[in-house]
Amino acid sequence: MNEVLGYFLALLIGLVLGLIGGGGSILTVPVLVYLLGINPVIATAYSLFIVGTTSAFGTILNLKKGLVEIKTGIKFAIPSLIAIYLTRKFLVHLLPENIFSIGEFTITKEFFLMTLFAIVMMVASFSMIYDKKIKTETSLQPNIYITFLQMFIVGIIIGLIGAGGGFLFIPALVYIAKLPIKKAVGTSIFIIAINSLIGFSGDICNINPDWSFLLIFTLISIFGIFVGIYINKFINEKSLKKSFGWFVLFMSLFILAKEIFF
Repeated sequence: MNEVLGYFLALLIGLVLGLIGGGGSILTVPVLVYLLGINPVIATAYSLFIVGTTSAFGTILNLKKGLVEIKTGIKFAIPSLIAIYLTRKFLVHLLPENIFSIGEFTITKEFFLMTLFAIVMMVASFSMIYDKKIKTETSLQPNIYITFLQMFIVGIIIGLIGAGGGFLFIPALVYIAKLPIKKAVGTSIFIIAINSLIGFSGDICNINPDWSFLLIFTLISIFGIFVGIYINKFINEKSLKKSFGWFVLFMSLFILAKEIFF
């Protein structure tokens, strides 16, 4: 029963990615960990493959619509993909099983990863709920070194939690690269595809993936993103994004409560 529900949620993950350009991927790790019982370290690796492959197909559709700025996407992807690869290749697997203790309470690797994931989910939910109009008019030129550092830090976070990071990339593409919001969304999905698949490649030597499960889950998610992109023009994107933001906030609080109290 859990597996059937998990595959249904795989469809939802792709659907939300196609509808609002992000957010769906942040459901992947909770589904894999809490519903399907997969270890958090393995789940974050699986998430990168699922999100990356699904986003790659979404990118193909967005390219046909002229909504992807490839050169800009690559510039933003380089620092973050370096960080993601190094994080998945070394940092995640170098973390000790028991990181540190506070009295009788031990901070384990799994607890750290899921708590960090919940905090990032909470930040993502606020960006969806309180979606302010983004203005791009500014005479200030972004500092290339600061931008590189920002994207590198984003890459470390994405590498640790296994999410796509669209809610982090979209504002950066609008504010720094001055892209219109629709192109920012399309370019963000392109960056997510590159980063996630590169990040997963860093995990290949450290895990033994269940390819049959992974491919089925990913194929269902890909179908979802095709459906989501198709029906995007028929719905109120802003209202959907805000509603999904509340759902993500609830999920983040659920994860925090489960990790801390249960």
